[in-house]
Amino acid sequence: MSRKAKGKRPQFFENPEVDRMLAIVMAVAGEVSVLRDRLDTMERLAEQKGFVTKDEIDAYRPDEAVEEERQQWRSEYLERVLRVVHHELESEARGETREIYESVVREHQKGLSEESLR
Repeated sequence: MSRKAKGKRPQFFENPEVDRMLAIVMAVAGEVSVLRDRLDTMERLAEQKGFVTKDEIDAYRPDEAVEEERQQWRSEYLERVLRVVHHELESEARGETREIYESVVREHQKGLSEESLR
């Protein structure tokens, strides 16, 4: 069974390459999240039993408290992964542009240069 979404991909950024890169990053983030859960399972089973088999890891079903811990970790992890994107979207929503940012940086650098001449 194919796991590809049908239809046109949504575009969030002006440059489609940025959207493609974000899709790649999110795919890798998903894989890291799965690996993190598996490691968490191994650590919990090893703590309980002292050793673990692959079958035990595959059979492990986290209880509700563990699921809540994992969901909290995932939320914080994705926030870290997407921090730059969130900041850019918030800036765009406030009407801030790259040009404004660069002009502020230039003004700040100019002020620093003038101070160093004194």
